[in-house]
Formats: sequence, C-alpha cells, structure tokens
Amino acid sequence: MEDNFEQRDENQSYYEKQPYSPNGGSGSGNPPYSPNGGVGSGSQPSPPRNSGFGKGVLTGVLCTLAVVLVAGGIAAGIFLTANMTKRVAENRVQLSAQEDQAADKASGKEETDSSEQTEEGLLNVDLISEVSMIASYLDQYYLYDVDEEAVRTGMLQGLVAALGDPYAEYYDESAFSSFQDSNNGEYVGIGAGVTQERESGIVRISKPYEGTPSAEAGLLPGDILVAVGDTEVTGMDLNRVVALIKGDEGTSVMLHLYRESEERYLDLSVERRKVELPTVTSELLEGKIGYIQVSGFESVTTNQFIAAYEELKSQGMERVVVDLRNNGGGLVDVVEAMLDYLLPEGEILYAKDKNGTKTMEYVSDAKAALDIPMVVLVNGNTASASEIFSGNIQAFGKGKVVGTTTYGKGVMQQVFYTNTEHTKGVKLTIADYYIYGDKNVNGTGITPDVEVELDEEAAKKVALPKEEDNQLQKALEVVKGME
Repeated sequence: MEDNFEQRDENQSYYEKQPYSPNGGSGSGNPPYSPNGGVGSGSQPSPPRNSGFGKGVLTGVLCTLAVVLVAGGIAAGIFLTANMTKRVAENRVQLSAQEDQAADKASGKEETDSSEQTEEGLLNVDLISEVSMIASYLDQYYLYDVDEEAVRTGMLQGLVAALGDPYAEYYDESAFSSFQDSNNGEYVGIGAGVTQERESGIVRISKPYEGTPSAEAGLLPGDILVAVGDTEVTGMDLNRVVALIKGDEGTSVMLHLYRESEERYLDLSVERRKVELPTVTSELLEGKIGYIQVSGFESVTTNQFIAAYEELKSQGMERVVVDLRNNGGGLVDVVEAMLDYLLPEGEILYAKDKNGTKTMEYVSDAKAALDIPMVVLVNGNTASASEIFSGNIQAFGKGKVVGTTTYGKGVMQQVFYTNTEHTKGVKLTIADYYIYGDKNVNGTGITPDVEVELDEEAAKKVALPKEEDNQLQKALEVVKGME
C-alpha cells in the first residue's frame, strides 16, 4: 500500500519500492516497469539586492530540478537506473545559462525578446526571475526567521501538487526513505496498515497487525487518523504520513484518532518497534481448500507465494482462495511473475504512454500451475497490482472474484531521482495500463463475480476469526461449487 503504515493500503496505492536491476540492486539496463496576503502602505519597495538566502533558494531549486536520474514504476513498484549522466550534464549547462539570463533581466541587461523567454516551458526565465525576487524580498523584509530548506521543499511540493494528480508527489529525504523502506519486510514502526479516501483525503487505519504496537495500543480498523503529533494528516500524501509515524526504535508517536463507531476522539501513544511482517500467509482449511493471504507485492512475495502454493498442494489442496483484501498493490514485476506461474499463455499486462505508444508488455508462457478452482477475495482497498492479479484471474477464466468492487487504479507512475545523492525524488504518472482483454480499470475497478459486503461488526475487529468473516465464508462457498 501495509504499515509501511506502513504498507499503506493507500487507496492511492503507490507502493514505490527500492531500485530494481536485473542483476540485483540499482543499476543500468532495461528492467521491466514495476507497474493570503496583508495590507501595506506607501509605494512598493524597490527590488532589494540578491543576497545569500535568495541565491541559496534559487540555486537549490534549480539544482533539484536539474539533476534527474531515471526511475520507473507502477503505483507500488519502480525500477531505477543511472543511465542519463550525459543528459544531466546538459541540463546543468542549460540551467546555468538560465541563471545568468535571470540575473541580466533583474539588472536591466536583458537584450532578448521577452515574448521568446516565456516560451521556454515550465521552468522559464520569467519564473526563475520571480522566484529570485521573492526570495530577495524574504531575505531583506520578512519579519520572521526563514527555514530555507523547508521553503525549498515547499516550493517543490507545490510544483508537483499543482498538477492536481493524486498520484504525483515530490519526496524530500524523509519521505523518500520511507517509500524505499516499504519494500522491506522489516522496519521500525507501529505495525498497522492505512488507507486514504480518494475524494476526501481522509486517512484510516485499515489493519492493526496482531502482536504489533498498533494492536497493543488499541487501534481498530476504520479508525480515522486525524493527526500525528501536532500535524494534521487529512489530504496528506500517505508516504508523508508514514514518515511522520516512523521514527527511532523505542520512541513513541502520538496518534490523534476519531472512532466513528463510538462517535468520539481519542489520543493514543504508540511505541515504535522493529516490526517484521510476512507478505504471504497460508493454511489448509477444511475440505482441502487452501487459503493464501497476500498483504503486498514486494520483492520477496513471488517466492513466498509459490512456496505456499506448492506446500498446500503437497498437503492435498484441491481448491484455493487467495485473499487480496486491503492489499494496496506492489511491484508489477512481482505480480507478473506470480501470474506467469499460475496462468497459461497470454498477455497479462501492457501500458500506453501519453502518445498512445505501447511502452511495455508482460506475457505469460504456456506453462500454468493453476489446475484447481480459485477464488480471489477483494474489497475497496484492493488496488493497483492487486487488481492486476484479480482482474487477470477473472479475465483468463481461471477463477472467480468475490467481495466488493476494487479501488480502480489503472495508471502507472515513474519515479525520478532529483539529486545526485539519490535521496530525493519525484513521482509522476506516465502511462495507462491494461490487463488481459484490453481492460483498463482506472476509476472503475474490478467488479466481483459474487458481491458481498463485510458485516459491520466484523469490520471492527483486529483479529477476525475465519468463521465470523462472512466474505471469506462466501468465498469458500463459491470455490466449493466450482469445477
């Protein structure tokens, strides 16, 4: 997405992961996608001289916008490669020239036609000059101290936020580290999953995991997270929520919550501890029905899933239910590998960029391990890579989908480094993706073959016994009737 608050089911479901390379680690190559103002008197003061802060802000912005090393990804998954050194160098030269032009313009030395200067794209000379001037005003006239780094970060966040794309995001060092950590099975956190409502921006606890600090502190599924410490989080990108919740092992974080079922606010102090969560759990149920729950599509998930499936087969499994509820997605190459293992030959996924060009394609081979009835269990927090899995099982005619309509995220994001240290980045939507049968699920989701809502009381429980899970019981009923 969890907890990675941390795997964030994030209905925004990015699940950006660590760098991918065919040989392991980051590197070059051609890896697959992983899918107000105030009132003043007198005349306006003349532009002050450019001083340290103004120059610092401008230089920081330009350098951040210039240095871009490619990374690719799908919502919850990315690949990174350092194959643009030449282009980065060319960008630095170009932006250096723009700084000189901005200085000339501010001092009246500009000789070129201003109409031409405004046609250079987003980062044109006029914008650079205006940023420099505002920074100079802040330096010479602003009453309060200025946190230069916070201002630079805010400018970059605003640049991306102005796109109006819920999946686009600028990551400072803290947020970038958090999103990279989401690919690991172990981290320091509270052991909970979160989701975010697309329209309202409300952040909810989706699942406090048993045996973790979140469950011990009394968090419940559905709790609305109002603030972390003194910071309100409604509308905040989930990676930033994660960054606020994480911290040093042994410290505590104060969560301000609203519990709708009790119509009350509550504050809970939750200890941060090292949390290790498997992405796949499984067991053989009565009637030789296998049950496999997948919490996220991470780098370790393919092997864990195949191992679980084959172990259940060795125990006599004759039917299987795969539970993807509250799974916000993950690495596209991971879900592709799992589907390739299960399905017969066919096109699992392809993507189209802004020009309508097919940019990538995944095709399963003829060897298929799935030779028994399968049901995939989903809900409204099943998103991105989870929809690729459930949608393909359904579209190939190799299983049925039970639960509620999934989230509906059918676009891919690409993540770019924005500094040479690879500690900051920006995520942008770069393509639509289509599953088997040329279906795009963006905004519509996967419609279940059998629809069933989770009972209200069941939804409030941290540990829901299988016999009280009416959605699971329906899935078991459906799979029993399949041939």
